[in-house]
Amino acid sequence: MKKLLLCVVAFSLLVQPALPAQNQQASPATAPDIAGVWQGTLTGGNLRTIIRIVKAGSGSWSATLYSIDQGGVGIPVTSITLDGSSLKFSIDGLRGNYVGTLSPDNASIQGDWSQGGGAPRPLNLVRPTKETAWEIPDPAKGHTQIALGSKVLYDYAGRYQLGPNIMTAAANGDHIDLIPPGGPGGRPLEIFPESEREFFSKTLPIQVSFHKDAQGNVTEFVMHQAGRDITAKRLLQFTAETLKARCDAIDTLVAAAFAKHPIGSVTVGVVSGNQLAWTKSYGNADMEKKILADKDTIYRIGSITKMFTAVMLEQLADSEKVHLSDPVEKYFPEIKTVRNRYPDAPPITLIELATHTSGLGREPDNTATYVKGPVADWEKTLIAALPQTHYIYEPGTRFFYSNIGYGVLGATLARAAGRPYVEYVPEHIFKPLEMKHTWLDTNPEMLAHLSKGYQVTGNKIDADTPQHELAGRGYKVPNGAIFTTVGDMAHFASFLMGHGPDTVVAAPTLKRYQNEIEVPANGQLSSGYGIGFMVTRRDNYVAFGHDGAVAGYQAALYLNLNGDIGVIMLSNSIGDTAIDTNDLTMKSLDLLSKP
Repeated sequence: MKKLLLCVVAFSLLVQPALPAQNQQASPATAPDIAGVWQGTLTGGNLRTIIRIVKAGSGSWSATLYSIDQGGVGIPVTSITLDGSSLKFSIDGLRGNYVGTLSPDNASIQGDWSQGGGAPRPLNLVRPTKETAWEIPDPAKGHTQIALGSKVLYDYAGRYQLGPNIMTAAANGDHIDLIPPGGPGGRPLEIFPESEREFFSKTLPIQVSFHKDAQGNVTEFVMHQAGRDITAKRLLQFTAETLKARCDAIDTLVAAAFAKHPIGSVTVGVVSGNQLAWTKSYGNADMEKKILADKDTIYRIGSITKMFTAVMLEQLADSEKVHLSDPVEKYFPEIKTVRNRYPDAPPITLIELATHTSGLGREPDNTATYVKGPVADWEKTLIAALPQTHYIYEPGTRFFYSNIGYGVLGATLARAAGRPYVEYVPEHIFKPLEMKHTWLDTNPEMLAHLSKGYQVTGNKIDADTPQHELAGRGYKVPNGAIFTTVGDMAHFASFLMGHGPDTVVAAPTLKRYQNEIEVPANGQLSSGYGIGFMVTRRDNYVAFGHDGAVAGYQAALYLNLNGDIGVIMLSNSIGDTAIDTNDLTMKSLDLLSKP
């Protein structure tokens, strides 16, 4: 019991309890008056407990509970009811419930407290006298607020990594608000200065110390609470001048690389928060016609398409149309035609397809047969390819990158959604993200801006193969069909960094999929693959994103989620003597992520 209550104390910033509830009684005219202070000791932990009940209207009350021996934090009661002599109250944040019986003289309550599914424990309450009343600890006792200038307070403003969550510090008049995950909608913790770097809460037993480096830059704060010190590192803070300087460095890096491999073009974008902060193009969208690339040039992005298929999975799971653990054959029985299924192995699941742990091979046999044909017939081509596909590992036991696995995932999700994949993704992802220059197939509007792809092998440049693929890519649609621009990809990058819109996937839900789902990783824990995303450990951050490569095109999108910054790189050349977008994207993100 003691441990469960401490959880609320330690994480009261991260999971804010509801406001005190007010509950109407069945017979307000005759209901006893239970307003006032009640106290008692919880059996099985000897925890002194106080509940303060306030009359909020005719026959209704609100209440706050205090655990004196655990710091005395006021915990709002979610609901409280009195039916005759039966008193009940609950606290959702603790998963706790109390059921008691009020004595006829209205002086005591005999009852039991249960929490988290555990066995009920006696908690008998009485109205204390002045002499027997326990003092409710005052969190502000021993602390004296001082006045600090606004410049000092604004120096502390910014985003901080506190455990798995990001908190925002915002100057607000004479104090600082620590805003919990989810943004300003959550109730902030107000902290007040008692020195230039030391702050305290007037409502919770919490103190906060801000730390600076030798240059006077704020680097972190330390939260002192319940005998624990929790450090929150400050995340990247870009001024306009800093961001420009780092983009200039990226410009120099990419220009030098492209000068060594001047085939086709490359377009780069830097995304900061919810905006495309900088973009530049190098080279030609069409070398023969000498058409220069620019921000409106369209490229293919190959396997970055898998990130969009993953968002479709998250949408359907969030709406409970599917579960991550659902067997694929529930919606797509054609999966049973895949060869070499392991005897007695359970059916593969949606989450296994999404994380490349289904055991499926990378491609079907005779791959060339199944990577051509119109986009409109992609699912038919996929189904035809399944008997030529093999299980090469037992499902759920090993990571193995599978393009056909993502084809199966797209087809399965389309069945569950009741909409073809090529209709669902534009309607539910492209449109709300305002990706107005993004398509799964060619059309006259986009062909006018489509870059010409170049396949490079030594001194040979092949423009024919990429051109032929435009006529159709067989089953490679949910795993590699998207055409887009740097501007549209910036919208997608901002969404992935939690800037919405929530109509695609709510930011807290998206964060859960990014942070709380098991990620198959290598033995060094330096890289891994989640639901449609790759993660790579860099010197001082983790890069999150995906890359893609198809005939004549390559692309990369990588983000520093904690830094709220990302890099997009699109190119219409690929091969052993072409520019390497994946390497350049990582190096560019390293430049942006420097402390």
